Amino acid sequence: MAYVAARSLDEAFAALGAEGAIVVAGGTDVFPAHAGKPAPSRILDITRIDEMRGIEASAAGWRIGGATRWSEIIAADLPPAFDGLKAAAREVGSIQIQNAGTIAGNLCNASPAADGAPPLLTLDAAVEIASANERRTVPLADFITGPRRTGLKPGELVTAILAPPQPTGARSAFLKLGARKHLVISIAMTAVLIWPDAAGRVGGARVSVGACGPVARRLGELEAALRGRAFSDLAEPGLIAPGHLAPLAPINDIRGGAGYRLDAAATLIRRALLEAAGARHG
Repeated sequence: MAYVAARSLDEAFAALGAEGAIVVAGGTDVFPAHAGKPAPSRILDITRIDEMRGIEASAAGWRIGGATRWSEIIAADLPPAFDGLKAAAREVGSIQIQNAGTIAGNLCNASPAADGAPPLLTLDAAVEIASANERRTVPLADFITGPRRTGLKPGELVTAILAPPQPTGARSAFLKLGARKHLVISIAMTAVLIWPDAAGRVGGARVSVGACGPVARRLGELEAALRGRAFSDLAEPGLIAPGHLAPLAPINDIRGGAGYRLDAAATLIRRALLEAAGARHG
């Protein structure tokens, strides 16, 4: 087995080469996936590449290096619009996993239950992708194409996650449902981001649901229905109509049935909206 711990992107691209390699950025998904199997012939460790670590803010928004660990996100000084992402980071396994697992690794693993995907979708995040010859940016909504499938091409790495400037007063929340409180794969999960308009009503909202389909989805019709509503309306039991959940495609599996997942998603969305709004309205 060949193991390379790259210290620069140039070293990483050289190691990827024409034959490819298993990319490791923490290994919290890669190593369990290979348990009981022959070891990969080539492993590329990218956790030592400085360009892929840390969080930077600028007029263009925020850049989160692809090898930034979840514990670093939890500790970062970020505005309330990122509270949902921080809450999701606290749900990524144990503290030991949070100290090793990375944000890009979570997305590249492309699990339908990836905790990072829903809050990043509500941030309108994009994925920065680089190869030896070019860099490109892809909306996160287009990057994960299905279970364990992404838009990465051979020879490419996810170098960063990009989030644009967020609306004034935006706050967010993340909630998940599992068979137990901690260390669990979601039955359903949701992230919401909501902000006020000049009149103190809902100026806009972004709502995303994960673990209820092949990929996490934004709920555009619900987002449109929330605009202009009074914040007090968010407590209404009938706020979320069945049609609002139409983009979801939950399955029946050992963790829960499709119908149960839809009911759970609606309840989680309503609670997350109240949590995000409550953080502003007391």
